[in-house]
Amino acid sequence: MSHQPVAIVGIGQTHHKRKRADVSMAGLVREAAQRALEDANMDWGDIDAVVLGKAPDFFEGVMKPEMYLADALGAVNKPMFRVHTAGSVGGSTGIVGSHLVSSGRHKRVLSLAFEKQSEGNAQFALGGGKGASIGAGGAFAPFIRAYIQRSGAPEDIGWMVAVKDRLNGAKNPYAHLKLADITIDKVKESPMMWDPLRFLESCPSSDGACAVIFTDEDGGKAASKPPAWVLATAMKSEPGWYSGRDPVNPQAAHACAQEIYKTVGITNPREQIDCAELYVPFSWYEPMWLEAHEIAAPGEGWKMTQSGATALDGDFPVNMSGGVLSSNPIGASGLLRFAEAALQVRGQAEDHQVGGAKLAIAQAYGANAQFFAMWAVGSSLNPLG
Repeated sequence: MSHQPVAIVGIGQTHHKRKRADVSMAGLVREAAQRALEDANMDWGDIDAVVLGKAPDFFEGVMKPEMYLADALGAVNKPMFRVHTAGSVGGSTGIVGSHLVSSGRHKRVLSLAFEKQSEGNAQFALGGGKGASIGAGGAFAPFIRAYIQRSGAPEDIGWMVAVKDRLNGAKNPYAHLKLADITIDKVKESPMMWDPLRFLESCPSSDGACAVIFTDEDGGKAASKPPAWVLATAMKSEPGWYSGRDPVNPQAAHACAQEIYKTVGITNPREQIDCAELYVPFSWYEPMWLEAHEIAAPGEGWKMTQSGATALDGDFPVNMSGGVLSSNPIGASGLLRFAEAALQVRGQAEDHQVGGAKLAIAQAYGANAQFFAMWAVGSSLNPLG
């Protein structure tokens, strides 16, 4: 099967909030989709297929929402696909949409991911319908403690990430949390949730949606605004538990990054990539993913954070949008990372724009840090020259 170049020509998202009581589930997804269509200078009739992603249906208690939302997303008499890979589902939804174009099967595809968490109980759902769930933070805290012990990282690294991402989020008009007055002391003094994670080191629970429109090379070149070009995609997974598994530094995370770098021709990620949107629902995952995706050497990720390298004005900005720590509609969180990377190379990230960004990566992970989705996008088909 031949693989054709894919362009991102439309990006839209909702305003993310704790509770979007002003819209129904259908209204929420349509808000994001409409903004993406307007960005692409298209209407509903221009879309050939729709890809929908979200976290487990148990989150809202609406089973098979793709059936309910087909009309809202203009999918009548068109193919509609449902994607589910736990927390990485937003990223996977974007990748599936891009593949439908790269394969030549469809010319214009709308990928949309969402979550309306206020209509359900995520804690209950994460526990498989059991009231005793320790939540995602409780599941990941032991991995974080293990990382701190291995790397010798000081305890303030997580606080630094929390402050950086919230300050970035304050520059993002769509972000749920806009904490422009956040400080290290405020993070340090916030309640302990799951040792070592404090309240302000943890992601919020948000209602929101994100939409991306893909088209082929001709469509990208004819677009009314600069497109972002999909340079590489990868999805990898591994069992949640097996003998010898390292959940702090998952094998699938390395494999995902290695495939991206090989496809694009990246030999020095730290130097060649301009910025990254990484799935960081708890602050310590910034240094952990910098290492697992081979941007930093083992035990060195926290030093990038400490040095200021990952700040908006650093030499390797991470989570310019504010990341998952600022907005977390779980099903959409991965696609938001992917969309923000595309906004950067299109030069459309406004107040959180990285100057001169030509090559960006985005990543999402899910379940027991076992499902990974990643892509690289560029301002051209050959941003490395």
